[in-house]
Amino acid sequence: MVRRWLCFLIALVFMVPTSLSALNAEELDLELVLLADATGSIDTAEIRFQRQGYADAITDPAVISAITGNIYGKIAVTYIEWGSVGSQDVVVDWMVIDGPETAQTFATRLMEPPRRAFGSNAIGDALLFAKQRIDSNTFQGLRRVIDLSADSATNFNGPPIGPARQQVIDAGIIINGLAVLCRHCSGRPAGYDLEAAFAQRIIGGPGSFVVTADSRETFADAVRRKLILEIAGITPKRRIVRLD
Repeated sequence: MVRRWLCFLIALVFMVPTSLSALNAEELDLELVLLADATGSIDTAEIRFQRQGYADAITDPAVISAITGNIYGKIAVTYIEWGSVGSQDVVVDWMVIDGPETAQTFATRLMEPPRRAFGSNAIGDALLFAKQRIDSNTFQGLRRVIDLSADSATNFNGPPIGPARQQVIDAGIIINGLAVLCRHCSGRPAGYDLEAAFAQRIIGGPGSFVVTADSRETFADAVRRKLILEIAGITPKRRIVRLD
């Protein structure tokens, strides 16, 4: 009997930190990782172009309305650029956005740092890095989403996409995607349909989807539409969402 109580007390001791962590977590509507392509096919000018697209989208009145119209009226967002295995850069760390002012602060911070991620595609490693950032943050979101952008669905180094993707999905995290098809940037990959590859290999979880745009002019609009869907928790009618 004494031994049984001792085991119970030991188990309770190990459970308390986890319980306290959960109690202290800030509750909000969404934990969102924006996981942006910074591989060799994306030059420095395109890095700035991508960041500006996200900066414009996060401050858009329609996106702000989607944030404030939710249950808690706030989300936590981080922006990470990824390249080869081990090359992930947290451009903007976790930040709560609850209105125009905090959205503008996020946008300003996004444009400031230099590029620090490089190399060939390691999508599996990027997904696992994003999962770790969600697991270790101080928020408790009603939903958790990793949003990966890329101009390719191939994996040249690091963990394979399949097992990494499954780890993320098993943790209750949704993976959405942005297929970068801008011909004036890096263009479509040769030999396969990028949107279909995203749908088959990368995105996953309930209501997951991929948004695509095929020009520089529609990039920011694609990001804006994607953010609204994610923030509002809207499931598109189709898994591949193309701009009209």
